[in-house]
Amino acid sequence: MIARQGEMCVCDLTQSLHESQPKVSRHLAQLRQSGILIDERRGQWVFYHISPEIPGWAKAIIEGLKNSNCLREEYLQDIQRLVNTEQNACN
Repeated sequence: MIARQGEMCVCDLTQSLHESQPKVSRHLAQLRQSGILIDERRGQWVFYHISPEIPGWAKAIIEGLKNSNCLREEYLQDIQRLVNTEQNACN
């Protein structure tokens, strides 16, 4: 979802994924520690985006998942939840 959106904050991720903030934050921390995500603090909000430093094979996997329809229905449900909430509540 972050790869498709470009960047997302924790609050938007929790709303769109319909998961708790601690659970989302835990997963984001693991992705950040592994070098897949980069975080950027803006005031009280933390935004995440894909690291430009990830290896080519990892970029290829992410692009393949973005272009795949294997999780299309779930992704569309996540996007609909995001649209139904306040637009960019973190801004």
